Amino acid sequence: MNQQNIKIVSPEEAVSIIPSDSRVFFQGAAMTPNVLIDTLCKRYEELKNVEIVQIHTHGEAKYLDEPYNKAFHLNTFFVGGNVRKGVHTPQGDYVPVFLSEIHWLFRRNILPLDAAFIQVSPPDKHGFCSLGASVDITLPAILTAKKVIAQINPRVPRTHGDGIIHVKNIDMAIEVDEPIYAAAASIPTEIEKTIGRHVAGLVEDGATLQMGIGNIPNAVLNNLTNHKHLGIHTELFSDGILPLVEKGVITGEKKEVKTNKIVTCFAMGTQKLYDFIDDNPLVHFKEAGYTNDTAIIRRNPKVTAINSAIEIDLTGQVCADSIGMYQYSGVGGQMDFIRGASLSPGGKPIIAMPSVTNKGISKITPFLKEGASVTTTRAHVHYVATEHGVVNLFGKGLRERAKALISIAHPDHQEALEKAAYERFKH
Repeated sequence: MNQQNIKIVSPEEAVSIIPSDSRVFFQGAAMTPNVLIDTLCKRYEELKNVEIVQIHTHGEAKYLDEPYNKAFHLNTFFVGGNVRKGVHTPQGDYVPVFLSEIHWLFRRNILPLDAAFIQVSPPDKHGFCSLGASVDITLPAILTAKKVIAQINPRVPRTHGDGIIHVKNIDMAIEVDEPIYAAAASIPTEIEKTIGRHVAGLVEDGATLQMGIGNIPNAVLNNLTNHKHLGIHTELFSDGILPLVEKGVITGEKKEVKTNKIVTCFAMGTQKLYDFIDDNPLVHFKEAGYTNDTAIIRRNPKVTAINSAIEIDLTGQVCADSIGMYQYSGVGGQMDFIRGASLSPGGKPIIAMPSVTNKGISKITPFLKEGASVTTTRAHVHYVATEHGVVNLFGKGLRERAKALISIAHPDHQEALEKAAYERFKH
């Protein structure tokens, strides 16, 4: 393998340049550089006060487990399953921040980076490596970090767009050859399929879509096969869009921003997805400061943003990142796209969720739980969809909103919600 003057070293030598009292960024999602991370963790006896910053990584996250957490602590911008327990200990913390603004933490030296751990493709003949499926906040991280340490992996897809780094900007690298993280697609439940049909009914021909990963977004996409001229401008996508690209439903020809291109800042799914994005000029990877910029999002026509919620109160306040005081996920890009869609010509911001939890608890509630965060304010919320229908809260007063939301709540909870609404509004 011609690594064009990259300093190739062992994992142990690569992580040896990290001193105590430093701040290290980890690339995330499918591109998590776990060999570097795990090797760094082995230095726990000789290091102290090493701060880790990241969005959402995949792997064991040993740095939050004993005995490694004696040396490391986490300051994360999103809480994934592998760090959820650790964030609620003295060794972990969460930074509430819009995905669109994380790059400013690096560029304005609010959280200056001593090092960035990344996973990249081998360099091409010009010496450029690809950041693969995760450009998001990785690009500003490598542009501002004092040291860049790369895990070079031939399994990393070479993606088009801005996610590239020249070998001269990599201080040290290791070589691995292993599959990147793959997320198998699950099958939507009947409830999720019903929600998908409701939401798909809001999507117009020529719309620009933003959706996340999960059963509800996939259920929506499954119902768009007869649509025309759809575009994608999103923070992430998964396998759900592939059939629509193959059928010519997603063309991007009506988009104003990067017409004919699928625009994203990261992607995660099966190997089929990674094969699709590999060397594909149709897909344009940008940093999150671009994909999630409301001023850019709103320029596209009919932006239809599909997001979810943990709970929503009778006035329309959305909690999407905590369960009461328990930090479950993160602010992410929901508000970026809810606002961008509402300002887009013909845009539709949508909150889509089952009416009840797996335990039968209503997700439409009189009040948010004590300590719950307001991810999206009631002034920003427009469409809300459950398996029982869709309502539009825009322009409605508090009493009207309550009535509308109760109409799409689970029938088992409607009477209690009506009583709570009466007690609150006396009407």
